[in-house]
Amino acid sequence: MLAAVFLFSGFVKANDPLGTVYKLQDYLEAWGLPEWKDTLIPYIGSMAMGAFEFTMGIYLLFGIRRRVSSILVLLCMCFMTPLTLWLALDNPISDCGCFGDAVILTNWETFGKNVILLIAAVSAYRWNRRLVKFVTDKVDWLIGLYTIGSILFFSLYCLTHLPILDFRPYYIGADIRQGMEIPEGKKPPVYETRFIYEKDGVQKEFTIDNFPSDSTWKFIDSKTILKEKGYEPPIHDFTIVSQEDGSDLTDEILDDESYTFLLVAPWLRQADEGAMDLINELYDYSVIHGYRFLCLTASGDQDIAFWQENTGAEYPFALMDEITLKTMVRSNPGVILLQQGVVVNKWSASQIPDEYQLHDALDKLDIGQVNRKTVTHKVVELVAWFVCPLLFFTLLDLIWLRIKAVRKKRREDTEREETKTAE
Repeated sequence: MLAAVFLFSGFVKANDPLGTVYKLQDYLEAWGLPEWKDTLIPYIGSMAMGAFEFTMGIYLLFGIRRRVSSILVLLCMCFMTPLTLWLALDNPISDCGCFGDAVILTNWETFGKNVILLIAAVSAYRWNRRLVKFVTDKVDWLIGLYTIGSILFFSLYCLTHLPILDFRPYYIGADIRQGMEIPEGKKPPVYETRFIYEKDGVQKEFTIDNFPSDSTWKFIDSKTILKEKGYEPPIHDFTIVSQEDGSDLTDEILDDESYTFLLVAPWLRQADEGAMDLINELYDYSVIHGYRFLCLTASGDQDIAFWQENTGAEYPFALMDEITLKTMVRSNPGVILLQQGVVVNKWSASQIPDEYQLHDALDKLDIGQVNRKTVTHKVVELVAWFVCPLLFFTLLDLIWLRIKAVRKKRREDTEREETKTAE
């Protein structure tokens, strides 16, 4: 059980390292360390946590370095259990992020889970010599090295590209409109998106209903707040507001039967500018073929103007909640392709299609069609890529053990024959 939980927890962190980064940044804010948010610390911590948990899961499963691995797991649980008790009592963060977006637990559920794991970790430490060892000491280092290298490579790939398994409600093939629906008989929650503008050094909050018509007001930030609890659908804060005039573009975009490119950039000041040429080419392509192109951001007017000046951006901008943007695509910037509210495709900054991929209209290209590869299919592929070499190493070890046993038996038989002959 302990091995399975650590394997799963490490895998989902490695699958979505940027999501873990966001969660670590929330922890840093809760601990009063906001100055560390934009450093490398959350990124290093994210990859280290995923690699450590996954590797400890493999070590426990195979019985590798039983004493050391059981001590490390016990120390981990001795740290995490009090931490989650604090989260349950004070609730500074609504979700600890142990299993990413794959399994979301309340803070009290997380604490209960960690109490059980702590008992299991104490047991594993107390009776570590009874843990079954599946490989010899001569090959366990190879399995450990292979595990660490594999999970770090996987985490780096998902960080520079996108998560292989997308557990968020904006996965490829998702219907955003359906994700916003409330089942019949359920009471919907009431949300309100507030936009913070500044004029003459004074900041003021506006809603969509009383949006400022005076263009001298400058956009600073936006936030979505829960006014009244109710059934919360998977997508509950998808609101697109035009940066130019404050009009609500949500229904217009979700109902558009043609294709829509959404450039998602939560923070334009921190966005990767390496893909700007491809983004501008993508905008030109959309203009030629009559597709809508819109940049969604939570940045202020000054950052938008700075971005336009530095990148030569001619496309329109719209405002959206920061958390929603971070949930939609794990890249800053990233691109989402919509058609009538359905997520057709997604790209990170390093995957944006170029002119060779965009040689025709989208309805005639593979990238303009929803990839129907199921989660099960992806899981089978991932397991095969990792497990097959692992089983190969284990099989070699077993063959070597068999060869040694046969040699030992032959040597013993020979010695017995020689003893009989001498007698």
